Amino acid sequence: MEASAKHLIPFSQVEQLRAGREIVRHEAEALLDLSRNLDASFLAAVDLLKNCQGSAIVCGMGMAGLIGQKITATLSSTGTRSHFLHPAEAVHGDLGCLHPNDVLIAISNSGETEEILNVVPAAQSMQIPVISITSNRHNSLAENSDVVLEIGRTREACRWGLAPSTSTTTMLALGDALALVVSEAKEFTPHHFAKFHPGGSLGQKLKPVIELMRPREQLRIASDQKTVREVISTSARPGRRTGAILLVDEKERLSGLFTDSDLARLLETRQDAILDEAISTVMTSQPMTVRDDAIFSDIVDLLSARKISEIPVIDEDRKPVGLIDITDVIGWLPTESRSAASSAKETR
Repeated sequence: MEASAKHLIPFSQVEQLRAGREIVRHEAEALLDLSRNLDASFLAAVDLLKNCQGSAIVCGMGMAGLIGQKITATLSSTGTRSHFLHPAEAVHGDLGCLHPNDVLIAISNSGETEEILNVVPAAQSMQIPVISITSNRHNSLAENSDVVLEIGRTREACRWGLAPSTSTTTMLALGDALALVVSEAKEFTPHHFAKFHPGGSLGQKLKPVIELMRPREQLRIASDQKTVREVISTSARPGRRTGAILLVDEKERLSGLFTDSDLARLLETRQDAILDEAISTVMTSQPMTVRDDAIFSDIVDLLSARKISEIPVIDEDRKPVGLIDITDVIGWLPTESRSAASSAKETR
């Protein structure tokens, strides 16, 4: 009875939980309305940003300014050069950051924010296109914009409908949609993304595989015409040992893979005679490979999906230049794949 009582939620907290869920639901419904109401104006904004030769200058005051800073960061990290302009500072000298090749993104729920309205004429004097993110088309900001992106007349999620919440959620979602669609239109790839994210765990995942693989000089590489016994006895390398031998043809192109598990199976099934036959008869022909310009996250996905322990890395001529061993990336695998990988290594 006492154990059950510990899991009972006091009535006051039940109300808090209900309120929290209602706020999330309220904002989610506003986002659904926003998605349904996107129209040709969104496409016009995408076109302006895609063809912008300068920078996207994002401008917002207060809460809208904080959202603007996040939109600025998203644009910058996805291939659109972007800067945040604080509207209060703008009229005290920071308007100097504007250039005729730029696009101004002005954010104001009411469309009547004085500081924002002071910036727009300066942009217009330089013939800078203005994209506004605002509640509707019937306000001063919208009337002075080239493209109007409406978030709709949202009711804020707080009890009194005052604290910016639903409106800022829709602003953020609209900014994300704009940045990411522009990114796709510019054919921005994970390789481009990696250049802007060299740090942290994300940077690690986006590193080119050539920075993380075991290089050729550390690998066991042998001719596919040698016998199994010859390959095993002559392919040793100093340092940390890999669990696979890379086999190459007469042109030094990768032709196969022979693993410690393959050798164990031959011995367990008492096929000793095969040890003196060409390794090409028992190797895995044409194994899965990756190019040396692949990114690390792709390798992790392959190891996880295919449940393999090694992936040779080859150059454009199919010559081996490295190897990704699962023990080098096991920390990046999903938990279930990590357990399977550990078991596989233990059985070698």
